[in-house]
Amino acid sequence: MSEPGACGGARPLPSLFVTASIGSGHHQVQLAVKEALRARGVLTEARESDVTAYLKPSERWWTVDLYAFELRHAPWLYAWFYRATDHDRPFSLIGSFCRWVGLRGMQRDLAETQPEVVVSSYWSSVPLAETARRRSGQQFLNALIVTDYRAHRHWIRPEADLIMVAAQETAEQMLARGADPAKVVVTGIPISARFAGLIGADQTDLRRRHGLRPDLPLLLVSGGGKGDYHALHELLAELGNLGRPVQVLLPAGTQKRGEEQLGGATIHHLGYTTDFPELLAASDLVVGKAGGLTVTEATALGVPVVVYAPIPGQEEHNAEFLERHGAGVWVRDRRALGGAVMRALDPQEHAAMSRAARALGVPDAADRVARTLLERLGRL
Repeated sequence: MSEPGACGGARPLPSLFVTASIGSGHHQVQLAVKEALRARGVLTEARESDVTAYLKPSERWWTVDLYAFELRHAPWLYAWFYRATDHDRPFSLIGSFCRWVGLRGMQRDLAETQPEVVVSSYWSSVPLAETARRRSGQQFLNALIVTDYRAHRHWIRPEADLIMVAAQETAEQMLARGADPAKVVVTGIPISARFAGLIGADQTDLRRRHGLRPDLPLLLVSGGGKGDYHALHELLAELGNLGRPVQVLLPAGTQKRGEEQLGGATIHHLGYTTDFPELLAASDLVVGKAGGLTVTEATALGVPVVVYAPIPGQEEHNAEFLERHGAGVWVRDRRALGGAVMRALDPQEHAAMSRAARALGVPDAADRVARTLLERLGRL
């Protein structure tokens, strides 16, 4: 399926982008990479597939559905799973399953696209693509984009030809656990080019454009869009009890648009919006979960993050990454949340955290990924 546009006669790049519908971040990463390839004049003949769509109903139940249940109702269970599977023993049951579960769907997509490159933004499709490649004899670059700041064992895929990671720390973790140095490249996590265009934008102008008050702090809540943030209600309650008026943005793809007052917080339910980059650039703080894409977008714009009740495992490590570099704070006790938000809003503290966030930011990560892919394919 060719994407229209004039690319000066450039040779098309048949590609298979494989995402995972366990959060919107994996899909957004793929969109950013395709956007960066187009900006480089590459006409991608691309298909985007969802690795979870390859699963049978029974397989989906004990993977995707179980994951969603754990996040909503039993985060402790997911924490146990995350830690129990993060080992360096030679055999991994989960890793073994992912070499064949969903294989038929992967084989179908590979046969139909005949790609030069398979780009995965979730780890489980990498071993699947390798199994299909070995059985069919097809030749393609099997590439993985790591979407968190710490490398869980599942991300360290020996089957990958190329692993692109969020930060130098991530690369060092992978290498210490046996990853091939020739395969690991630090690119940052890809985000839309719209974020780079908003660096240094006037916050007052952005707020007025979106009907927000320039004179009140603006907090953007991370998480809750699909109902998988179990601490959302207590977070909002604390933001309404800060002792000063604030504006709170609540992006949520399934909720109605509207406004409500909760204590001192005016909560704007955004519903589905394409204005997220502008709203983030207009914000003083991000408050809530610490997904890899959220951390990348916030640091690109220099917006500090106050993390509360992150997903156990990967988001806790993302929170530690922010805290270690002074770009955020991880609040572990609800009683400390209000005080942490107020300190982060203090002008001097906020300025220091913003500088630290900008130092971590990689707003051109998508172009770095695009360039790395083209280099490995001999296109540059």
